[in-house]
Amino acid sequence: MTFADLHHGRGALLLPNAWDVASALAFVDAGHPAVGTTSLGVSASHGHPDGARGGRERTRDLVRALRTLPVHVSADIEDGFDGDPARVAAYVDELGVAGINIEDSTSETLIEPVAHASKIAEIKATCGDAVFVNARVDTFWLGQDATIEHTLERARHYVGAGADGVFVPGAFDPETIVALASGFDVPLNVLPQPGLSVAELSELGVRRVSSGSLPYRAALAAAVTAVDCVRAGTSPEAIAYAEVQRLTRSYAP
Repeated sequence: MTFADLHHGRGALLLPNAWDVASALAFVDAGHPAVGTTSLGVSASHGHPDGARGGRERTRDLVRALRTLPVHVSADIEDGFDGDPARVAAYVDELGVAGINIEDSTSETLIEPVAHASKIAEIKATCGDAVFVNARVDTFWLGQDATIEHTLERARHYVGAGADGVFVPGAFDPETIVALASGFDVPLNVLPQPGLSVAELSELGVRRVSSGSLPYRAALAAAVTAVDCVRAGTSPEAIAYAEVQRLTRSYAP
């Protein structure tokens, strides 16, 4: 199945987001047919804030390292790390991934939808159907123009430019999700929703659930907890050393 096909199955695609090779290997070993990257995880693990175009080279290096994996790879490229549509399209073409996620905000401020649509159109003109373009709408995420009407208006700009899917992080209540899913004819992507399983989100019309930065943030919390357990003389839950060795020995860069 192609990466696009995975968005049209019986249930929503659960896409785990990795921040390095080891986390991607763990997700592949768990049986996921595709792995994405997380811009927060990639940037923060190298000391940079998310959304400030600091992860361009790190993202490129990571996806190059992941291209040998036996799964589809999708890259989170923030706003494309550039304002020029041609340079964004050239960057995506260079990545050689099955999909990308590109957001319509820069430094936590929404950009004009026409400008974002131009990036999407250029990517599709350059890469065609080889790359699944997931257009992220940041209205709810940033609390800017955070209404269904404004969100759908932006989403339709991007679909008209060739977007293969629409990602709306920050849309949590079922009524909003249903309205968004029925507002355009491409797959809707959301983040994990408290109290709703992937199966329940599928029933609401969602076709993809991205874990986003949650695994990375959970790993940071687990790391602190592990050290606290050492102080208390207890043992935290952890993957065995031998298991990590097995995963990395199976990796062929």
